[in-house]
Amino acid sequence: MTNTIDRRRLLATAVLGGAGIVGATALGSLVPEAAFAADPVDVEPGAVDPNFAEGRITGISGATLFVTGSDTVLHSIRVTDGTSIWKLQPTTFDRIAVGDGLYARGLRLADGTLAADAIWVDIVNVHAHITNLGRNVMHLDHRGQPIVAHVIPGVTAAVYNGTPAVSDVSLLKVGQHVQVIGAWHPDTNEIDVATVYAAVQ
Repeated sequence: MTNTIDRRRLLATAVLGGAGIVGATALGSLVPEAAFAADPVDVEPGAVDPNFAEGRITGISGATLFVTGSDTVLHSIRVTDGTSIWKLQPTTFDRIAVGDGLYARGLRLADGTLAADAIWVDIVNVHAHITNLGRNVMHLDHRGQPIVAHVIPGVTAAVYNGTPAVSDVSLLKVGQHVQVIGAWHPDTNEIDVATVYAAVQ
């Protein structure tokens, strides 16, 4: 908890001090699974987490992202030297575009702006069944919806039975249930795979 407070104090100082834009620094976690983890700040059950935002980017002005949440709430998200950015892998602010989706965690300032600690761009987390396998591609069925999942050599990792991640995806089979964390291609049914989780015998 102390580490979180120290990080947030540094983040607030960066925002108030007018820091420039640099992505993928040491403050926010770059692990994509962290996007779906609970924020360490205590939030009452059923209450809105003030230090989290999600939605699609509708505008970019300087270091500020304007985001419309899935609940139609409008967010202003400030990116600083202390913001870590993920888009399939650690990246920089210039890779963010209008139309991208995002999850962001950080510190809510007095004016309502969210000073971002970490931003995950176009991140998706799907549970699906493999319907077909091709060269560097998996065809998935997610609740009746087809998804084309691209395996990116040198980036995609597989986790089998909870063991450490490996680059070998050859143990994946048609009909298998998988969990896939990846980066969505906006307005398509395609994703790039960061990590695929599967149980194998």
